[in-house]
Amino acid sequence: MCIIKHLTTKMESKIEYDKTSIASIFKYSQRLIGHSLREVVDEETIISSNLQGQGKGGLEQMIESLFFKYPINSDPGPDFKEAGLELKGTGLKELKTGEYQIKERLVCDMIDYMEVVNEDFETSLFYIKSRIMLLIFYLYKKGVDKLDLKFIYTVLWKLPEKDLLIIRHDFETIVNKIKRGQAHLLSEGDTEYLGACRKGQKGDKPRKQPYSSILAPKRAFSLKPAYMRTVLNFIKEQGTSAVSNFEIKTEQDEIVTVNDLKSKSFEEIILNRFKDFLGLEYHNIAEIKNVDISNNPKNKFALIANAIAGSGKCSNVNRSEEFLKAGLTMKTIRVSANGNIKEAMSFENIDYLEVDECDEWFDSRLYELFSNRFMFVIFKEQNQGEEDFMLDDVFFWAMPEEDLKDAELYWTHIRNVVKENKISAEYWWKAKDRRKFHVRPKAQKKTDVAPTPNGGFARKYCYWFNNDYVREIVNKRNLEK
Repeated sequence: MCIIKHLTTKMESKIEYDKTSIASIFKYSQRLIGHSLREVVDEETIISSNLQGQGKGGLEQMIESLFFKYPINSDPGPDFKEAGLELKGTGLKELKTGEYQIKERLVCDMIDYMEVVNEDFETSLFYIKSRIMLLIFYLYKKGVDKLDLKFIYTVLWKLPEKDLLIIRHDFETIVNKIKRGQAHLLSEGDTEYLGACRKGQKGDKPRKQPYSSILAPKRAFSLKPAYMRTVLNFIKEQGTSAVSNFEIKTEQDEIVTVNDLKSKSFEEIILNRFKDFLGLEYHNIAEIKNVDISNNPKNKFALIANAIAGSGKCSNVNRSEEFLKAGLTMKTIRVSANGNIKEAMSFENIDYLEVDECDEWFDSRLYELFSNRFMFVIFKEQNQGEEDFMLDDVFFWAMPEEDLKDAELYWTHIRNVVKENKISAEYWWKAKDRRKFHVRPKAQKKTDVAPTPNGGFARKYCYWFNNDYVREIVNKRNLEK
């Protein structure tokens, strides 16, 4: 006990920053940029800490103990309690182009199902710990000792007021689901910015929940990969390795305001914008919203939906601040008068390098894409073959857990095809296979290619929902209305 006390006192005496000052801690953190822990911490400190070596202690704990010389404690509050500042290490991947990409969501705090139901947002551990964070971005490299990972950016991030309003609603959505005895049914698709992500290793014992006897998987509050991607883009825009958002506003198209969010949720605001147009034919809506469809463009329904959802503030809501941070995607669906849906639903092209490098389904781009929320805008034909589509419905949707299991099989098959370098139409799941998903190109140009893991190039192929899966989603929605 005396030895531990002596070591703690010795470490504290060497602290070269003011642990009560956020600005001082941030300035000191900048010494990490371009270096690894091994390069900025003397060997004696590493050895005496007993944190050296692969897998011994989380990287955040190692930064806190070895670099900041801040004694590790069991206090549930922020890491730098005197300053009210939380420390978070978050990984980046480097693409072959040299560009950095977000590796994963930012895990903020474990969800204690038994306790969180008694917390209000402003008094919750998540809020207290995550309101102001020191984000230290490092370059992830598989198999590399944590002591040798290079630090790229250090960022002082205060959750903006507007983001907090959306996150507060997300928090309440998660907690209310637990209060309904549905902790085992939590999904990252339930919310916008703040997710309830799975946490722990395979084989970990599930946890008790307060209002059901069903055990629930371990989950943590996390800022979604899409949100972290906007943080990374903000850093790149500033053109420096040390960034603070305390006084700098992100420059993105926004479609709702702080005042809007003080009285309604983001979802309510967007859905309310469509109410007055339900039941109107698309030509009439285009005229009311000043959307030029005189040339009968292929994307006319998307143009009309964007005009309503964006309310004149953004021509493409999928590129708005709110949709980008949430990873939310708006899609229009045309339903024939007989209830058929002719068209499958396309998504982004498959990144063969990402598929090859990602070992875990839950860390994959496809999991992020399919587990995020969707906003579907339904135009229904009134008379068969007349093309007299009216706005029939608008709703937010998240892929059910059982469908995500099918999506995992889909991803596994894609990954095997990529790893075996069999990137060709004959090997993919096809629409005629009658599964929920398939792979095919968006464009018809065979010369449109993307790099492959073996150093070559292959034709670009795209993720798709089958049209019968889209019909299943719409039919289920109709039954629930």
